[in-house]
Amino acid sequence: MKPLTILIGALGGDGGGVLCDWIVSAAQSRGLAVQATQIPGVAQRTGATTYYVEVMPAGAVSSSVLALNPAIGEVDVALATELLEAGRMIFNGFVTPDRTTLIASTHRVLAIGERMAMGDGSFDVGRLLRAVKERSREQILFDMDQAAEESGGVLNAVLLGALAGSGKLPIPDSAFEAAIRHAGKSVDSNLAAFAFGRGHARGELEQAVREHRKRQTAAQGVEDLIARARTGYPLASLDMVEEGIRRLAAYQDRRYAMLYLDRLDSIHAVGSADLLREVARHLAVRMSFEDVIRVAQAKTSAERMGRVRAEVRAGEHEPLEITEHFKPGIEEIAAVLPPAMARRLLGWGERTGRLGKTYFSMHVRTTTILGFARLRLVAGLRWWRPRTFRYVEEQAEIGRWLGEIRAAAPLGLDLAREIAESARLVKGYGDTHRRGLGNYRRIADEVIAPALAGRMTPRAAADAVANARVAALADPEGDSLSRTLAAIASATAPLRQAAE
Repeated sequence: MKPLTILIGALGGDGGGVLCDWIVSAAQSRGLAVQATQIPGVAQRTGATTYYVEVMPAGAVSSSVLALNPAIGEVDVALATELLEAGRMIFNGFVTPDRTTLIASTHRVLAIGERMAMGDGSFDVGRLLRAVKERSREQILFDMDQAAEESGGVLNAVLLGALAGSGKLPIPDSAFEAAIRHAGKSVDSNLAAFAFGRGHARGELEQAVREHRKRQTAAQGVEDLIARARTGYPLASLDMVEEGIRRLAAYQDRRYAMLYLDRLDSIHAVGSADLLREVARHLAVRMSFEDVIRVAQAKTSAERMGRVRAEVRAGEHEPLEITEHFKPGIEEIAAVLPPAMARRLLGWGERTGRLGKTYFSMHVRTTTILGFARLRLVAGLRWWRPRTFRYVEEQAEIGRWLGEIRAAAPLGLDLAREIAESARLVKGYGDTHRRGLGNYRRIADEVIAPALAGRMTPRAAADAVANARVAALADPEGDSLSRTLAAIASATAPLRQAAE
């Protein structure tokens, strides 16, 4: 009689060890032979946090020899607390289409490599989901992080419930519930999360309803703008456009979301739904640029406070202290000043050699009345944002970028799309924003401008913009971009001379 094999992949802090203990305790309570191996690590950072369990079916010899490690192609159930963890188990060969049931949360926690990228370094979720569907025999997938939040519990209890709901183990629900009670920690909330996960495993209708209601709530106040997009734009672009409307209304106000649609109208006139969708995505991100006002909004939001309390497992009446660390420089201070004052401050910083070198360290305790009030005061400056130096500069850059896209469209949609995609270079604030914007300006001056002037063929120009963008994203210091731009200039020199 062969054991039932279970492999758990978890991020640090997700409670993978507790989940493993619950499974072992439930199996032992039913008189089943069980063995578990825990391999602590640091998950997606530099190693792997994995837990391996083997459970013998009822009636098996109690002295059965069980394995300490999983074998490729011999895992019956794989559990993952995050989607990329599921992908990692698939990549390592433990999840197979002839045998493995994969139970995983669909939410993402970005790995260090994804966070370090100059542009959008996040792994393609579509590829992950396709791999999950193709490489596993059965799948139980839903956002377990959201389910934990809604149930008031934690993710590992939701995952245990999904395992129970799958029916893959010869263990009744009551045994799992007893294991949670026996552990004696946050029993009520863990049982609620367990019930949530079990319900999801047996049907995802409730999840779809909740998502629909959540989006309806987010749309309040901008219904007419969404209706305008739905009547005027192609269906293929609506998901990005509607999300952009919601994002910018929350970031600034209705008027700003209207400006977003007005700008998209000029791109829609080009006649390409694919181009419109790409520009809608990047334009929403560029228009919701990061500044100290936005940071203060995020730091003092009720959702964040609740999320932090949940992450540290603080009870309703338990004290919680949060200290925010800020290190603004001259550029960040100038960003929220009127343009004239900001230019004088930046000029002074450059003349004195303080620009990029002088920073002001600040520690703000947002769980105190004074600390919270300080950040709320900054967050309340949304009305001031359109008068700031950063806002004026960003709108000018956005206008230039959109103008380049419109000018490139008659020459070739591929070139227009590559210019739109180059917005990935501009993100963040401080040194990150300055480097990214500087790289984009170099590409615009040395590649895009000559292309629009007819000194390069549209196809060659599209390839050149793509190559330059990839080089800039790969090397934040700009050395790779310099080499790429030099190679592009050398390759296109005959064309430029002929045009002149």
